[in-house]
Amino acid sequence: MSLGRDGFEVLEGVLSVKEVECLLGSLSQLKLEPRRGGVRNIESRCKEVAELVAAEPLMRIARQHLAGVPKLVRAIYFDKSAERNWSVTWHQDRTVAVSGRFAMDGWGPWSSKAGIWHVQPPIAVLEDMLTVRLHLDPTDAGNGCLKIAAGSHLLGLVPSANASAAVEQNSVVYCEVPLGAAVVMRPHVLHASEKSITNAARRVLHFEYSSYRLPEGIAWAG
Repeated sequence: MSLGRDGFEVLEGVLSVKEVECLLGSLSQLKLEPRRGGVRNIESRCKEVAELVAAEPLMRIARQHLAGVPKLVRAIYFDKSAERNWSVTWHQDRTVAVSGRFAMDGWGPWSSKAGIWHVQPPIAVLEDMLTVRLHLDPTDAGNGCLKIAAGSHLLGLVPSANASAAVEQNSVVYCEVPLGAAVVMRPHVLHASEKSITNAARRVLHFEYSSYRLPEGIAWAG
């Protein structure tokens, strides 16, 4: 698989077993909200994650696929298990959160959630974004791994109602990866996941990077 052709690729050995154990030790101290399987802005809740997102191994991956200097757009910790289980239908990650609203061609529609502005950027911005999903457990179809419609990022922005039809135009790949591996993908590649059918945990750190320069005074808000 290659990022340009398929919209994603798998990199094994991005994290060592020791690094994963250290991260899990810190993340285990967090209390997830009832019926919530994720923590947004995880870099602000966990020192080890804050260090990781800016560390050279991840910056090197991001620099390889972005036009300029990588900046963190969003960081989420997902903890799927038998107790916190969910499925996600086919979709593209096509909105970003920013610190304020601004007027610029191609940015919109806008919405405000919990006081944070969310907006869909132009496709050119999404094409210069990179998602890195670090797996803290071995992950397969049994515990709800990501599945990707390979090559669907080349379709541009797909209306939600047309997502299933668009998936049928491409090969679906289950991203079954070992502990410490990363799935590197464009945010607008069509992807989904099924519920876990095992007792095995599926813990993932989801980071999004961009080299796009926002207007003066505006920052990514996770």
